[in-house]
Amino acid sequence: MSINHLEFYPIMGEELNGNNTISLDMSTTNLELKEIDLLDTHAFEHYINNQLVQNKKVYGIGGYLEMRNIYQRSRVFEDSSASKFRNIHLGIDIWSTSGKAVHCPINGTLHSFRDNKGFGNYGPTIILMHSFHGELIYSLYGHLSHIDLQHLKVGQIFEKGEKIGHLGSSFENGNWPPHLHFQLIKNLKGESGDYPGVCSSSQKDWYKKNCPDPTAWLGFQAENVNRKTHNEFYN
Repeated sequence: MSINHLEFYPIMGEELNGNNTISLDMSTTNLELKEIDLLDTHAFEHYINNQLVQNKKVYGIGGYLEMRNIYQRSRVFEDSSASKFRNIHLGIDIWSTSGKAVHCPINGTLHSFRDNKGFGNYGPTIILMHSFHGELIYSLYGHLSHIDLQHLKVGQIFEKGEKIGHLGSSFENGNWPPHLHFQLIKNLKGESGDYPGVCSSSQKDWYKKNCPDPTAWLGFQAENVNRKTHNEFYN
């Protein structure tokens, strides 16, 4: 299916391009991350903020299918079946400052929502259901603000461009530097208000089919944002 990014409303309310956005390398090849105590959320957030300030950007983009070590900071990502951590990122992250508004990319219906509590978890999360090119697909928005879950009702309609939430602070978003985790899902497998955002290497092929590349849905063209990562899992 050919998808044009112009079909979608910019998810952050403005076009993401080389003027305001930089690709942030969160992969295993980024040696700078090894110098940070990732259990220290303040230190992690300071690193992200420095990257944005030094490059004079408002947003940082994190890679789809990127292999990351940062998930070792939380037991949420332990893979009990393999006795190791899940580390393949299934969505795209948009790093910025807390309070930034998040918008609905196309018309959708609220499928479910939940505050996924715990260190390293999603925090406040919304899942929308869409009919797109004749097919049913879900979009997940993780690490939002607590206030965004108030007054929501399953079945609620969101119009293209409508504000659906805000980037939550580290105190409410699962102890992460402020960012949006955006992910597409074909089959939720019965999940409600939650869905794995990270998988193990052995699961990659299946999840890649069920969670397609969401780049176009963010309302930008990937080639317009300089990428710093060359990780083999980043498409």
